[in-house]
Amino acid sequence: MPNLLNKEGRLSVISYHSLEDRLVKRFIRTGLFVGEPEKDVFGNIEVPMEKVGKLIVPKAAEIKVNNRSRSAKLRIATLKRKK
Repeated sequence: MPNLLNKEGRLSVISYHSLEDRLVKRFIRTGLFVGEPEKDVFGNIEVPMEKVGKLIVPKAAEIKVNNRSRSAKLRIATLKRKK
């Protein structure tokens, strides 16, 4: 995904299940779906993306109108800026 996004681009993912959400969280945090990320000599990993804002979940009014939205979670990330 980091290769596909423009410089100021954002990745927005809606997940409807906890297993899907776990994959999205892991990808945003480490850049991988499975396995362990490579660490440098000091044990740090290079994170390609960073979160934008907080987790977005539907409000009670939305759930009342659309019951299927109750499990939806929206996560947004952008490319990490180089220093």
